Amino acid sequence: MSANLWEDLKARGFVYQSTDEKALAKALSEGPITYYVGFDPTGDSLHVGHLLPVMAMRWLQKAGHRPIALVGGATGLVGDPSGKQEARPILTREKVAQNCAAIGEQLKRFLPYDNVIMANNLDWLGEMKYLDFLRDIGSKFSVNKMLTAESVKLRMETGITFMEFSYMLLQSYDYYILNRDYSCTLELGGQDQWGNIAAGIDLVRRLSQQEVHGLTMPLLLNSQGKKFGKSVGGAVWLDKNKTSVFDYYQFWRNVDDADVRKLMGYFTALPLDEIQSLCSASINRAKEVLAFEATSLAHGFDEAARAYLAACTKFGFADKDGSIPTSSRIREVKPDASAGLDDLPTYHLALPAEGIWIVKLLADSGLCKSNGDARRLIQGGGAYLGDRRIESADCTVTAADFQDGALILKAGKKNLKRIVLV
Repeated sequence: MSANLWEDLKARGFVYQSTDEKALAKALSEGPITYYVGFDPTGDSLHVGHLLPVMAMRWLQKAGHRPIALVGGATGLVGDPSGKQEARPILTREKVAQNCAAIGEQLKRFLPYDNVIMANNLDWLGEMKYLDFLRDIGSKFSVNKMLTAESVKLRMETGITFMEFSYMLLQSYDYYILNRDYSCTLELGGQDQWGNIAAGIDLVRRLSQQEVHGLTMPLLLNSQGKKFGKSVGGAVWLDKNKTSVFDYYQFWRNVDDADVRKLMGYFTALPLDEIQSLCSASINRAKEVLAFEATSLAHGFDEAARAYLAACTKFGFADKDGSIPTSSRIREVKPDASAGLDDLPTYHLALPAEGIWIVKLLADSGLCKSNGDARRLIQGGGAYLGDRRIESADCTVTAADFQDGALILKAGKKNLKRIVLV
């Protein structure tokens, strides 16, 4: 990034809303600051929808600022009402702790420098006495003002528990503690977090008389206006046991043409002028670079190279000779005939003598979420055995459909599984 970090963040689209822009830009330019993003452990893995704040953290860390990755070991027991029309499921303490550990390991991969601080708000909220919290913190909040927050207003229509209503106080207290103990002066989050962030800023000023800042990023939508980060099978996870590395790569490779420039600005470190040049030269090569870079961040260079070669061996290379200039390390990966079907996502099948119902195979292999989902896929003409479209949901897959003990099953032309007989 250039010397003007703030302008670069804006140019890449990371800035949706902020506190005093001039003061924040000045703070970022004058020297290292400490900043944080909170992650509630609602699951044991982050997904693509979580990554925009993570990428912003990465840019600030690269520019010399110190990140705090905060996992919500305490707030995860309560549940953030932001962006939800109904209450989140209440998780056990053991499950929340497991989720915190898993998410923490994933975050470390995105924040590679030694200055990252890994924190858990259970450390200061877990043993806090309720009456002390009400007197010391609750007394600083106006219920009337809390009711104006978008996250609360949305839930007032469907009902919000007192537990969830208290979430804003807990997140605000996190900011106060991180400011007190680590001199943290910037909180980042998605645009639905603005009310919570603003409340935290106000609490820090009241308790510590410190000027601190807040920054939110836009809700990431695709060109159809839908929430980004979903695939045919649901959320796209960073955990390769939930979303294989190949499927992760293919998710990025298959984004709409209209979204590629924006996504490369967010999820690669390529200069903006290079992104423009790549997209102009070949949108498919730009997609390969996007997919490779995003997969490298989540799973490492070697895994990304394998996924890239496997996909291109099956579907073809957009720039096999590497004639389109790029600073991406994808240029180091050379076409390799040995990196073929063995690297595709695989489902091992014990095939009954009478064969297997195609609907069941689509569901069991994970290409469809249910039998009903598989039926709809077939009826819509989107299911394939190899390159042959499956015309009927009554089809049975038998041993004759396999060549050398394997076949390719597709949901659409890009989502696929290699079915291998055992």
